[in-house]
Amino acid sequence: MANRVYLCLAHMSGNEMRYIQEAFDTNWVVPLGPNVNGFEADLEAFINSRCHPDPINGGQCASTLQGGLREALPLNKKVVALSAGTAAIHLALVNLGVKAGDEVICQSFTFAASANPVTYLGATPVFVDSEAKTWNIDPNLLEDAIKDRIAKGKKPKAIIPVYLYGMPAYIDEIMEVAKRYNIPVLEDAAEGFGSRYRGQVVGTFGDYGVMSFNGNKMITTSGGGALICPDEEAAKRILFYATQAREPFPYYQHEHIGYNYRMSNICAGIGRGQMTIVGDHLAHHIHTKDVYQEAFKDIDGIELHVAPEDYMEPNYWLNTITVEPEKFGMDYDQLRLILDAANIESRPLWKPMHLQPVFKDAPAYVNGVSEELFKKGLCLPSGPMVSDEDLAYIIETIKTTKK
Repeated sequence: MANRVYLCLAHMSGNEMRYIQEAFDTNWVVPLGPNVNGFEADLEAFINSRCHPDPINGGQCASTLQGGLREALPLNKKVVALSAGTAAIHLALVNLGVKAGDEVICQSFTFAASANPVTYLGATPVFVDSEAKTWNIDPNLLEDAIKDRIAKGKKPKAIIPVYLYGMPAYIDEIMEVAKRYNIPVLEDAAEGFGSRYRGQVVGTFGDYGVMSFNGNKMITTSGGGALICPDEEAAKRILFYATQAREPFPYYQHEHIGYNYRMSNICAGIGRGQMTIVGDHLAHHIHTKDVYQEAFKDIDGIELHVAPEDYMEPNYWLNTITVEPEKFGMDYDQLRLILDAANIESRPLWKPMHLQPVFKDAPAYVNGVSEELFKKGLCLPSGPMVSDEDLAYIIETIKTTKK
């Protein structure tokens, strides 16, 4: 195959340029304007919905859940569009009162951006390992860590679970532990845009939720993110910090440290265009999962990671496999190199944060799950630019590689 197959390239709807052109025509090219407001409204409508409407079925719920939808009052979360998902984590921690010397519990098995903002504030990340079913933070180990930190005189100021590769966590159990110890939860849903747990969009369970629109995410604004807030008051406070914490005076007065974190009207225009095809993107990622799942079911030594519970609806942002060398005939890195030589991009799973040199002195509560997964896992091409022909080529390459 001449063209390289990438993990997740951005895909444009064709509507983005209309919103971008409007921004230029009206001279709204700064970090405010109609596109920013419109994008936030689109996001709020999306995250507050209980299930995906199916236009073919008269607008009825298109959820594939077998376990039933969560019985709850309608959501009314607010969204603030920002320059990055990392900025969203940072501002949520600021609004939660995290300060120098504090501790924040972070999932170890994730990208560094989940924990880095903790250090921006002079606080310390406390890493907690994953459970083996979803690969996300282990609720039992989470409680053990909280008890131990409290015993050491350092009650955590927040908990940051992550939805790794779009897989929902056991969020009910996580929230139960958090409520028991009265610790706020900041959900890192950067990889989980559109994933649902009992019909509810991930990122809407805790005090705050983080979205990312980087170039390789489910939708993109070229670069950007957003923070899901519990109410209008919290959203206004986040917006205050995101726009240099300027006080409401006719002159510039600052009583708090602020940040330049607002999303531009240009980027928000891209986001508005992307929201017109978000359903198509979600459907495509799930389709790639179905194709991989069927292909790998008879390949000894390759296991595709799928939802462990019928009430979990992952977006399958990146489809991931684990490789058992003794069964497959080679390890994950040998397979990665063969795929690379065949012009197919793959990537090892995240290296756990408790193994990262920069966090070598941070407290960590581990059970071996993330370390084992890191030794045998690969991410496979899954994005909307990956065609069925590409999938067939990837699968055939893996099948002919098996020894």
